[in-house]
Amino acid sequence: MEWDVTEVKVVGDFALAVRFRDGLEGGVRFLPSFFRGAFTHLAKLPEFQKVQVVDGVVSWPGELDLAPDAMYAEIKRSDEWLLN
Repeated sequence: MEWDVTEVKVVGDFALAVRFRDGLEGGVRFLPSFFRGAFTHLAKLPEFQKVQVVDGVVSWPGELDLAPDAMYAEIKRSDEWLLN
């Protein structure tokens, strides 16, 4: 799918740069309010930095991931996906 992520890297405190299969690139920025529920432990930077791409999806250990289709749509619209 066009929204398959091919690369992710941490580019700052709680910020990612992503590249999609079709070449679209952009950022994902996390506000402190995002880190609740299943994502609570990612508020610790060492845990957040364990991000990786698994089967085209931005993921962390423990089966946590972000919706690639929503990420793609928002990055295509505004170059950045702000999560809060």
